[in-house]
Amino acid sequence: MNPSRMARGTLHRRTPRESVRSPLRKHRPDYWLIVLCALLVSIGLVVVYSMGPALGEMHGENGSRFVTRQMIAIGLSVIAFFVTAKIPLEVWKKLTGPLLITAATATVIAMVTPVNPDYPAHRWIRIGGLSLQSVEFLKFALLIWVSAFLAGRHKAGLIGNNKQTLWPLLIGLVGVALVVAGVQSDLGSTGVMLAMLIAMLFVAGVPLRGLAIAGLVVVIGLTLFIAPVSYRRERLANYLNPESNCLTTGYQACQALVAIGSGGIAGLGLGKSVSAYGYLPEAQNDSIFAIYAEKFGFLGTMILLGIFMTLFARMRQVTERAPDLFSRLIVTGVLAWLSTQAIINIGAMLGLLPLKGITLPFVSYGGTSVLFVGAALGLVYQISYFTSLQTRRQGRGMDEFTPRGRQHEDSNDRRRIRGAYHPNSSGRA
Repeated sequence: MNPSRMARGTLHRRTPRESVRSPLRKHRPDYWLIVLCALLVSIGLVVVYSMGPALGEMHGENGSRFVTRQMIAIGLSVIAFFVTAKIPLEVWKKLTGPLLITAATATVIAMVTPVNPDYPAHRWIRIGGLSLQSVEFLKFALLIWVSAFLAGRHKAGLIGNNKQTLWPLLIGLVGVALVVAGVQSDLGSTGVMLAMLIAMLFVAGVPLRGLAIAGLVVVIGLTLFIAPVSYRRERLANYLNPESNCLTTGYQACQALVAIGSGGIAGLGLGKSVSAYGYLPEAQNDSIFAIYAEKFGFLGTMILLGIFMTLFARMRQVTERAPDLFSRLIVTGVLAWLSTQAIINIGAMLGLLPLKGITLPFVSYGGTSVLFVGAALGLVYQISYFTSLQTRRQGRGMDEFTPRGRQHEDSNDRRRIRGAYHPNSSGRA
C-alpha cells in the first residue's frame, strides 16, 4: 500500500475521543416538548374558559375577556418560544449583561409603580390596562447569567474555588432575595430562584461542601424572611393545622381541600364548579389546580400530573445529552424553575406545603408567567437540536460521554430518541 495514502488515511481517521469533541450536527429536535406544553396550555385554556361566567360575575365584566386575554398571552408566548429557539446560545451568553440590566430596571420600575388596592405589593409594572410582573423577567435573566457564569468558571478550572465561584453567586442571590422577598413580598418566586441556583451548582460540579454552604444560607435566609413577618408566620401555622382557622387565615387552604374533595373520582364536569364563584380566592391563578380537580376529579388530576412528569422527564433527557456545560445548565435551570413552581403550587393546594402566591406553569391564567415560561422552553427546544445518543459519564460538571451501549441500550430507547446525533457515527440512529 502507498505510504502516502496510509498517512492520509491516518490523518483523516478520528479517535472516539476526537469524535466526541467535534461540533455536533443539528438534527431533529424533541417534538414531544411542544406536544406536552401544548397539552398543558390547552388544559389551562379550557379551565379558564369554563370559569368565564364565574369570573365575569365576580369582577363585574364580560367573562369572555379572560379567555381572550389568555389567548393573547399564549400567542405572545409562542412568539417568544420561537425567538429564543432561533437565537443561538452563544448570542444569549453575550446578552447576560443587557438582560440583567433590563431585569433590574424592570424591578425598580415595579417598586415605584403605584400598587393596586386588590394586590398591595410592588410586583407589577402597570401600563394602561396591561400589567407585567418583573420577577418573571428576573428569573429568565438569572437563568442565562448563572449558566454562563458557572460554565466560565468550570472552563477556567475554578468551579471548586468558593471565593471566585460560590460567594459571588450567593451575594448576588441574597441581593435579589432582599428585593423580591423583602420589598416585593414574593417569597414563592424567591424560593424558585434559589432552587434553580442549587440545582445548577450541583450540575456544574461545585463540591459538596460548597453545596452545604449554599443550603445553609438558604435555610437561614428563609428563616429571616418568615420569622419577622406576621402573615408568613400565620401561613406556616395554618399549614401545620389548617382546620383551626378555616373562617379566617386558613380560609383558602380549607376551600382548596373542599374543591379537590368535591371532584371525587371523575369530577363535577365543565361548567359545574362551585368553588369558582367566590369561594376559592384567586381561582384562575394560584388556585387553578383545585378548580381543575373539582372539574375533572382524581382521574383528571392523575392525567395532568402525568403530563407534567413526562415533560420533566423529557427535559431531564435533554440535560443528559446536552452538547456542553452551558447548555446543560440552561436546561437544568429551566427544569428546576418549572418543577419547583409546579410542586409549590400543587403542594399548597393539597395541603402538603404552605400557601404561596405562585402560578402553575402553562395552566394558570396570567400573561407574564406564560410569556417567559414559553421563552425558557424555547431555549430547551433549541438545545434538543444538538443532543447526542451518548449520555454523559456519571459525575457532575463533566463533558465526557459514555456510549449508550454500555448502559441500558434497547430498541425502545432508540425509538424514543430517534434522530439524535451520535458522535461516533456518520449518520443518524
